Amino acid sequence: MPEQRRKFSPQFRAEAVQMVLETGKPIAEVARDLGINEGTLGNWVNLWRRDNPEPVPELNPVERARVNEMEDEIRRLRMENEFLKKAAAFFARTQP
Repeated sequence: MPEQRRKFSPQFRAEAVQMVLETGKPIAEVARDLGINEGTLGNWVNLWRRDNPEPVPELNPVERARVNEMEDEIRRLRMENEFLKKAAAFFARTQP
């Protein structure tokens, strides 16, 4: 006779995920406490994390300025790289 699969309500799932996230306990420990399979709880937690990604922390003004400087430098280096590619192609064509 096949095993009967247990059904869990959305509220139970949400509360189980909340226990993992708020207490910081390992998934296996929370699953044991609730009497469910740790793989099942792990799937629920992964699904929640996929649907609710962590917000990106705001940069302070110093970090923001540094990022802007790096972006400017990257833009400049890309332009120089493109120029060097064109120059190399030009000189390769002009050489006998």
